[in-house]
Amino acid sequence: MAFGNFDNGNEHRDRQSNQDRGLLGAGWRPLSREFDWSYFFHLASKDPWELAHKTLDVSSDIADALGRQNFTWWANILNVFSEYTRGDFNDFWDYITPAPAGPNYRTADMLAAETPVVQFVSRDSIPIDYVLKRLQEITICKVLDLLGRPDLITQYYQDRHFYYPIERFSTWERIETIGTVYAYWKKQDIWLQIDHLGRIHNIGRNQFQYTLIANDLRSLINKATYNLAVMLSGYQSRVGQVHSEFPIRTFPADIQGFSDRVQEAIFTQPQLAVLVHGAPGTGKTAWTQAVAKEILVPLGYVIFILDHDAVENFVPPTYLEKICIIINEADNLAQDRGSEAAQRSNKTEHILSLLDGTLYQSVLDTEGIKAQQKLVFLMTCNTTERLDPAVLRKGRIDLISEFTHPFV
Repeated sequence: MAFGNFDNGNEHRDRQSNQDRGLLGAGWRPLSREFDWSYFFHLASKDPWELAHKTLDVSSDIADALGRQNFTWWANILNVFSEYTRGDFNDFWDYITPAPAGPNYRTADMLAAETPVVQFVSRDSIPIDYVLKRLQEITICKVLDLLGRPDLITQYYQDRHFYYPIERFSTWERIETIGTVYAYWKKQDIWLQIDHLGRIHNIGRNQFQYTLIANDLRSLINKATYNLAVMLSGYQSRVGQVHSEFPIRTFPADIQGFSDRVQEAIFTQPQLAVLVHGAPGTGKTAWTQAVAKEILVPLGYVIFILDHDAVENFVPPTYLEKICIIINEADNLAQDRGSEAAQRSNKTEHILSLLDGTLYQSVLDTEGIKAQQKLVFLMTCNTTERLDPAVLRKGRIDLISEFTHPFV
């Protein structure tokens, strides 16, 4: 006896079913939406005509499945449970039941990063964008390490919701992601969203975007970025830690006294610019590293060390609350704009805009983390005579000291 074709689905449904089976094989389980009377009454009171229309539609589909004349009664009952009819009923069920919990994008801090970060790097260009993306990726990974195992993991794919058993969670790399994954930490009230961006063929790996969403991410970001430093240079650009070979106590007494003044100003001023100058070999660069390691890092500052080319294109990341920018050989960068050398680049204008805050504060972000930043600039130069006079103007440089003692 012929039963006919009970499955009226199309090729799209077949592909979806294959992907669903892949998720189930990877440990995911279908997430059933629970009926909520309060939500149903709210829906009925706010949109009764749409509710009635959808109810009649699904009732009609079930009646059509049961009322076919060319099939036996039990074949018609089986047809009610076919993928086509079941899909219509699932759509109706999704309409009358509240959606699974998800992040609130309107009143939240958000920090996103692609992983793995891929970009071609050459010595002909400073990979500022690449290194800053790596910093963002490292920050999110460290935040996830601090958070530990989430309380909920779900995935939305092809109009279906799945959940991942928490007891099976080990690492995020082991989570099969083909749609959009959501994870939630109840105690911290933080969401993580993972989106599958596609496959990177030249490295043979899938790329994802991780987005942290919470009312306030600043404290976690401060913990995650503790003791981090970024070097942006034409020779080597990387994310690591500050290394200082000489402690502040090994410098001459007058420099130690100046260091105390710098430390006091760091505590009292939201932005501080310090310039030290002197002949080569007087310990200027070593002093900036010592101040960064002994004073700024313990206070939670992220250190950025910029060379000639990086200065011209660097903008402080807005999600970091405390930033220290070290610029060595400033007299070769912020040269007098009346000189021929300074007219061949925009480095002087860029340093001035960094000191003023006009470069990155003139347009405020409407999304992302809105942190009140504290900035410290540590600059060194051999002589102040070649600096543009605007750099030394009151309001830009707060503290100046001349290093006169040979330092090895």
